[in-house]
Amino acid sequence: MWSLVAPCAFLSLLLTLALLLVLLGLRLWLQSRRKARWVRDGGPSVAFFHPYCNAGGGGERVLWCSLRALMNRYPGVSFVVYTGDQGVTGEQILAGARQRFNITLPRPVSFVFLRRRSAVEATSYPHFTLLGQSAGSMFLGWEALTAFVPDLYVDSMGYAFTLPIFRYLGGCKVASYVHYPTVSTDMLSVVRDRNPRFNNADFISRNPLLSTMKVVYYCCFALLYGLAGSCSDVVMVNSTWTLGHILALWRSPSRTSIVYPPCDVRAFLDVPLEEEDEDDGHTIVSVGQFRPEKDHQLQIRAFRKLLDGKGEEPAGRESLRLVLVGGCRNQEDEERVQTLRGLCQELGVADRVQFKLNVPFEELKRELVSATIGLHTMWNEHFGIGVVECMAAGIIVLAHKSGGPKLDIVVPYDGRQTGFLADSEDSYAAAMETILALSPAARLEIRRAARQSVSRFSDQEFEVCFLAAMESLMSQLTL
Repeated sequence: MWSLVAPCAFLSLLLTLALLLVLLGLRLWLQSRRKARWVRDGGPSVAFFHPYCNAGGGGERVLWCSLRALMNRYPGVSFVVYTGDQGVTGEQILAGARQRFNITLPRPVSFVFLRRRSAVEATSYPHFTLLGQSAGSMFLGWEALTAFVPDLYVDSMGYAFTLPIFRYLGGCKVASYVHYPTVSTDMLSVVRDRNPRFNNADFISRNPLLSTMKVVYYCCFALLYGLAGSCSDVVMVNSTWTLGHILALWRSPSRTSIVYPPCDVRAFLDVPLEEEDEDDGHTIVSVGQFRPEKDHQLQIRAFRKLLDGKGEEPAGRESLRLVLVGGCRNQEDEERVQTLRGLCQELGVADRVQFKLNVPFEELKRELVSATIGLHTMWNEHFGIGVVECMAAGIIVLAHKSGGPKLDIVVPYDGRQTGFLADSEDSYAAAMETILALSPAARLEIRRAARQSVSRFSDQEFEVCFLAAMESLMSQLTL
């Protein structure tokens, strides 16, 4: 028996030593490239990993505000963005940031264009998507590291599995800004309780064996995700909800802090807050992409229940309308809108519900400022920029009683109420009835408190908190 075990053990030892030597060689090679770059550029560099930096979402606003803040504070540091966008130039990307976010960087930033972004796209992995995307992010991270070796690496999109590559192979300091945990304890509970949702197919939730296997898969992935995330020297999260999950998974409380994302609400703040004219009726507006997790069906069903309680009197049903404003990204989203239209017909509310798709900003602003209630129904939304926009526009928010809206946004401000929360069809209908029953003066008081509270999420507040979180790492670079 020993004659069989000994050669295997010896071979395993040799392979392990060979792997360690290869990794050590790669680390030395990458460090030599960083030193050569330092001599060439004459100073340290910070690189942001943001494969979709030319998109126009809230995550991209965080990227550009972060760069602007660091450039203004540290003039001797150069900055790089790793992007997977193809068919555009760096100048076009920066022009897009100016157009979409009104953000102009004080000095140039370099771009490293990655060719293998498809490695992190969900469509590449119809099964075991989380594992596939995470493994793909490691390959994309390796491409980024070999193209440019920074002194400080910042993952601003949530690709935690790139962190150990840059830290242990590249020898870089690493930081991360987490918008949403890749896996969470809530996801585990959904599968464990066999609860069908958009990320837990019916055929899995109905099968005890498949549900058990998926729980094991999620638990193993959560362990790997926690190990990867714990490599970060500084961790920033966008909400209290995200903080709780990251602390549970990454277990780095001393290095983790909340940095609320910057919300550009200036366009709404110039609208004067006045008492509404009750004779004009009431509009309930929902703003959000037509994705399954936004749960537009709940909005329509709750609205139908509200109408059922109003009857047919002139001041009832005919005085209310629901407007669903959102973007359609692809054919799947358009089909989802058709399904929602069919639900409106089925429930008999098609005459009181309007769909407005891919509208320009000015039309979106008109809908918001003319509405009475801003409706939000996404379960466990990590933050909720749309909720902040509704509050800034001066309408009363009715948001889901979970995630960021519950813990960070729709909370008392100076002891005053800023909105309402609900979590079921009945509670949404009851809350809408309560809001509509308030006097215009009472609603105005809530609207004023809500608008004043959004100052917590301004660009200026973000930059102060972001720079404070990054100070420990940046000070090491500029010594």
